[in-house]
Amino acid sequence: MNGKIIGVGLVISGLVAGIAMYWLQLYAFYEPVSFQPGNEIRLTPITSDVPEVIVADNVTGIDATSSPLRFRACFTTPLSQAMLTETYVVYDGAEPLVAPGWFDCFDAMAIGKALETGEAIAFLSEKNINSKTDAAGVVQPSGIDRVVAVMPDGHAYAWHQLNDILKD
Repeated sequence: MNGKIIGVGLVISGLVAGIAMYWLQLYAFYEPVSFQPGNEIRLTPITSDVPEVIVADNVTGIDATSSPLRFRACFTTPLSQAMLTETYVVYDGAEPLVAPGWFDCFDAMAIGKALETGEAIAFLSEKNINSKTDAAGVVQPSGIDRVVAVMPDGHAYAWHQLNDILKD
């Protein structure tokens, strides 16, 4: 009888731990992102390393302090792909990361397929987005880039991904 009680206790504690882990991964750390002045959607121009604010409407985003890779955003822009490719840095090797299922405007599989087929074009939003300056005043690159993919109809998506600093 004592063995059954211990067994049931182990199963229940494992089930509770599994549910808690699931909830922590998908819900606990995400917060809505505010795209107010100073935190707008930006792209890096071909002629400069300083990102510029672009026209972005209906911006919705999420982020989490638990990881720099959890940022996702969806928006629309009236800027055409042709204009964007002539003005801003195209980002090679863009790979959208999967968002939580409840953030349903961001479908990483569909975005990835659109990038592969050339329907969508990826642009560098900001290189080393979370860089820090050390005590000596030297900028320490984060190894995380913000990428923006734009569809022909103006729908656009942003996410963070590892750059060459962290991939090597």
